[in-house]
Amino acid sequence: MKVLHILKSEPDETVEKLCEGISKNNEASVVALYQGNTDWHGLVDEIFSHKKVICWW
Repeated sequence: MKVLHILKSEPDETVEKLCEGISKNNEASVVALYQGNTDWHGLVDEIFSHKKVICWW
């Protein structure tokens, strides 16, 4: 299953472990919004191309 993680802020250790656990045995991608210069149109395409999308605050 394709999983997309969207990170609004820099992840702490707990979030990193949860992302790794959820992504295990899956094809996963990460979009880090906190880094700036977000390609919003590209993000929408990414959302629709993944089976599961998880947003982390």
